[in-house]
Order: sequence, then structure tokens, then C-alpha cells
Amino acid sequence: MNAIQTVNLTKKYKDVVAVDNLNLQIVKGELFALLGVNGAGKTTTVKMLSGLTKPTAGDGFVGGYSVTNDANKVKNIIGVSPQETAIAPNLTVKENLELMCGIYGLPYDNVQSISEKMHLQSILSKKAGKLSGGWQRRLSIAMALLSQPQILFLDEPTLGLDVIARSELWDLIRTLKGKVTIILTTHYMEEAEALSDRIGIMKDGKLLVMGTAGELM
Repeated sequence: MNAIQTVNLTKKYKDVVAVDNLNLQIVKGELFALLGVNGAGKTTTVKMLSGLTKPTAGDGFVGGYSVTNDANKVKNIIGVSPQETAIAPNLTVKENLELMCGIYGLPYDNVQSISEKMHLQSILSKKAGKLSGGWQRRLSIAMALLSQPQILFLDEPTLGLDVIARSELWDLIRTLKGKVTIILTTHYMEEAEALSDRIGIMKDGKLLVMGTAGELM
């Protein structure tokens, strides 16, 4: 069963075609990596599939719901950790998580369970803006997972992190595999190879090729 399917999904900004007739299928439970350089169309694809921007043409189906006609239903079943780490820097880690509970109408007890799952207990009282990049990204992913989404979008999750922080985040992402469908965007070839079940390579808004790391090699 496909968790995500796109049909000629297209996004244009004036004369620029950011995503050009994208057709892909992502199976429920897999970790799918969109690999490409900056400007390839990866983030625009995520924004369309998560309901943050409307396609110019075509459609995408997330959990069976159309992103053009059922955007609110799509938002109810997804979590997004955006490229720009979406945390409130002046709130503590615990307060950031409680804020998300309030937005989703979830019990605050969820903060304890997600903190244990993401190993955040030792930093709950620290201001989010004072954390390292790796811990900020971990918090961002925890916030995206609070609502227990069926599908998780990770947009450039290790961008700007040092080698150790990246390795730790890889380990964290591996623990999520199979429990939730994950769409990960990256321009690191080794990251796509290390983490994903399948890889789609994008360039200039087009999907060039798709397959496992072994198939692509």
C-alpha cells in the first residue's frame, strides 16, 4: 500500500519550474530519501505534500488524501521537521513540547513519553535557543512526532551539523524506521545510502531515477 503517491505534481514560480511533473510512489513504512543539490526541488516537494503550498498542476495523495482537495486531512496524519529548525528559542525544551501538545490538543503526559523516546530528559529545563544544532534538530523531530503521525517529513535533518551530531541523528532516525513512513530530503549521498530503503534523485525539479542504493550504483 502506498503511503504517498504523486501524479504529475508540478510547482511553478513565475518562469521557474521548481517541481516538474513529479511521479513517485512511497510504500507505507519505508524510509524514502529525496537526494539532490540545493535548488533541485526537494523542499518544494515536501511543502506541497505537507499542505504548505499548493501545486500549480497535478496532485499528490498522502495517506489516500489529496493535497489539493483534502489538505486539512493530510495535515492530521503527518509530522514535519522543516529545514529551518522550528523551535521557540526562548522557551525550554519542555515548554516547546508542551506548546505542541496544546496545539494538537494532546495530554501533557505525552511530553514525558516523547522525551524518553528521544533521550531529551537531561535537557528538558534548558532554553531551546542555547542548545547545540544537533540537540535542536532532535527537539524539532520530537515536536513533529508528538502527534504520532503516520508519515514524517524530515527536510535536510543533518544540514550544518558536525560529524558526531550527524552520526547520532542517523542512529535516532534508524530507530524510527518501520514505525512510521519517513520522507527524508538530503544532498548528502552517504546519508541517503546509509538510511534509506529507496532513493529518488532530483535535479532541476525532475525525478531522474529511483531505486535502492544498490540498484542505483
